Parts: sequence; structure tokens; C-alpha cells
Amino acid sequence: MIVVHVSDCYAPRTGGIESQVRDLARAQAAAGDEVHVLTATPGAAGHHAPGDPPEDDGGVLVHRLGTRLPLDLPVNPAAPPRMRALLDRLHPDVVHVHAGVLSPFAFDGTRVAVDAGLPVAVTWHCMLDGVVGPLRAAVRATRWGSAPLALSAVSGPAARRVEQVFGAPVAVVPDGIDLDAWVPVSDAPESGAPVSGAPEFGGPVSGAPEFGGPVSGAPVSEASGTEMRSPGREAVRRSRPRPLRMVATMRLAPRKRGPALIDVVARAARSLPPGSLTLDVIGDGPARSAVQRRVDRRGLGDVVRLRGRVPRAQLPAVYADADVFLAPARLEAFGIAALEARTAGLVVVARRGTGVEEFVTSEEDGLLVADDAAMAAAVVRLATEPGLLERLRTAAVRHRPVHGWQLTARAAREEYVRARALRGI
Repeated sequence: MIVVHVSDCYAPRTGGIESQVRDLARAQAAAGDEVHVLTATPGAAGHHAPGDPPEDDGGVLVHRLGTRLPLDLPVNPAAPPRMRALLDRLHPDVVHVHAGVLSPFAFDGTRVAVDAGLPVAVTWHCMLDGVVGPLRAAVRATRWGSAPLALSAVSGPAARRVEQVFGAPVAVVPDGIDLDAWVPVSDAPESGAPVSGAPEFGGPVSGAPEFGGPVSGAPVSEASGTEMRSPGREAVRRSRPRPLRMVATMRLAPRKRGPALIDVVARAARSLPPGSLTLDVIGDGPARSAVQRRVDRRGLGDVVRLRGRVPRAQLPAVYADADVFLAPARLEAFGIAALEARTAGLVVVARRGTGVEEFVTSEEDGLLVADDAAMAAAVVRLATEPGLLERLRTAAVRHRPVHGWQLTARAAREEYVRARALRGI
């Protein structure tokens, strides 16, 4: 099969769509497909001029059709004629478009492929919260409403938003990872035994209240029902060999809510003795200075460390020395970083209603919460509730996620069959 992927963003840019498109394309090429990528992202040598040969990226032929813009923005309004010429020459069996809320290159690719009469599958890699209404109006006013598109999204929560926009069936093509690359260092322990290398976390001393238990007059978070209180360090005393070690891996961009993550940790730290928590934030981006300012303002310089970018291949070793992964984003269509951490055996604490629900079951192998106050409460629970961390970690190791490339490639192939059927092929 000849597959052409169309994506605004691609490696060497880093991010969710970039890594997923690249890894899926490489998996398909390894399986014997002829795979091309059309992208507006420049490579090490910049963009390709008309007539330039494609770049071979691990068996994937990459056509870089962008133009020189400030900050290397992956946009090129003049790309459609080159897209049309390439599709005419390649005669693909299917065009797989990867879309976000703002994906002008991908939208151009969709229009060109539909006009050429080609089968088109469109996967949405974003949550459409806040834009469902305007997008629905735009779809109804344009050819998008009647175009023969096989629509999908990367998770069930994301798919439900796309269904609201198009009023048509939306499948799920989940993100995937190489599961074997994230296997924890130690196997799952025997039932009832602590994870190898994991500390025993003691419970509160007699007289200390259960965090989240009823307290007369305590204000309650309307969204979660979690009591928004700070029992004080003297109320929660524990004896343990080391702090609860937390990690968060993300692009430091506003939608990932880095400063809010620092506030969550600050709130939890106020409920615990000094030295109870550490947090490593891995990643970089335009919000890094704002995150650092929040760390300084909250006095968490001895708790939070901003580590910047860490090569993906080194993350399993980082996770081997951690207990908990925090994912504070509200608009997380899937959560690749959380999936990697979950596969590595960490306890993932994330927001409800996001794509993380696809691979984390709350109170079984992780914790899903309704708001930031509940996330802080979850952190305190993990640091104080006897056996909770070990129980969740044991389940996370023993029941690893199913979201490997076999599942993703199979779901994508099913969408290609559907796209071709919509064209009567």
C-alpha cells in the first residue's frame, strides 16, 4: 500500500503529533508499505525546493514543503500546487491527514486530496473544547460537511468532540509507543509484596486526620467534592526513608499548564512535613520562564527541579528513579508522555475527561482527578496512605497498557479501508 501522511509538524520538531506521525510512518514502512510524509516543518537542511528528492527518514520518504518564516513556523500558503503535483505522481492508496485545531497545512492537504478524488482519512490529535460551535458552523458552510472523509481521533474523549463538530461517525486511532522500550527495570512483584526498589511509605501517626476525610466547616471543591483544606504539617507525620519522587514530562507551553502544576505541588507540600516531595519537570518551551517564576514565588527551589529537555531514550532510566507521574493538562487528547510513564510502572495522576482515561483506571493503577485541588489531595494520599503507592505501582507494572504499535497500525489500516470504501474502492 502507498500511504501519504500530511502533517504541519514533523521531526525534528518535538511534540505529540510529530512523534506519533513519525513512529506510525516508520512502523508502516517496516511492515512493507511505501510511506511518504508531506510536511511544512524544515529538516536539518531546511525545506525542499521543487524537484528536490525526498529525505529518507528510517525508510519514510519526507517531502518538506514549507517556506522560510520567522521561528520556522510550519506554514506555507503556497504549498497546495506542490501537494497536488506530488499526489498526482505518487497515486497513493490513501492520504492520512493529521489535524489539530490550527493546522493550515493539513487542511490544505485535505482539500487537495479530496479534489483529486483520493481516499482520505483524517485523525484529530487535539481536544476541541471551546471551538466545537465555530467549527461546526464552518463545516456546515463549507465542503467539509459533505466530503467523503474517514474521521478519527486519538482517544474516545477527543472523538466525542469531533462527532459534535461533524455529526458523523468518528473512530479512534490511538497513539502508540514501543511498549518494550518502557518495560520497568524490575518485574512485577508477587501479590502483596512491594515493588522491588520501591520504599515503604508509612501512614499518618495516631491522631493525624485522614486526608480527604470530613472536617467540620471545611470548604469543598465544587467540581470534585474534595475538601479544599490544608491540615498543616503537624497534622500529617510520617516516617519513611525518602521523599515521594514525582516527575512531569511535557512541552512547557500554556496549554500544558506548567505553572498550575507548580501550584498543585505547593498545595500538597503545605500539607506535608518538609522534605516529603520532589518534582522533576522534564521539557522545555515558551512557558519555561513562567514556570521558573512560579517555583521561585512558591518557595519550592528545594522541591522542584526544571531539567529541560532529556533525550527520549534516556527517559526510562529517569522514570526508574521516580514514583509518580503528574499530568495536569485539561485538554490532553491522549497523553503520550503519561502512557510512557504508565508503561514504565509509574503511578499516573491525571485529569478526568482526558485521553489519559484510555490507559489509566483510577484507584486501580493510577488516580484520575477532577481539578487541581483534587490532584494536590491525590499527591498527599500517595505520600501518606499506607500501601496505596505500592498497590497502584504493582498493578501498573503487572497490567501494562495495550497501546503498542500493533494496535495503532491496525486501527489506522481499518480507517484506510473505510476511506477507500467511502470512495467506492
